[in-house]
Amino acid sequence: MQIDPRAIPFANEELSLELLNLVKHGASLQAIKRGANEALKQVNRGKAELVIIAADADPIEIVLHLPLACEDKGVPYVFIGSKNALGRACNVSVPTIVASIGKHDALGNVVAEIVGKVEALV
Repeated sequence: MQIDPRAIPFANEELSLELLNLVKHGASLQAIKRGANEALKQVNRGKAELVIIAADADPIEIVLHLPLACEDKGVPYVFIGSKNALGRACNVSVPTIVASIGKHDALGNVVAEIVGKVEALV
């Protein structure tokens, strides 16, 4: 699989597993929004804590507006390698190109820890 060079910051395998576990936990708490449009709405409304983008979205241009919106609103974002894995973590049977983690009390410390790791990638 060829990763587009515009997919920066890109999570390594260890961080990707942590992100997918966070998404899985967030999905069980209904704190996840799936898809580019829903994630963008959550970012614009100030409700997103972290945005996870699949680097294998085809074409990649359909998600490249999200990093700009995230930077404008001060929301951390990260690319991971597989839209299939992201979809499975969101508890859906189809690939998901973007997942946004919303504010939730049960996720607070875990999200803060992972956001620190994501910001260290930049």
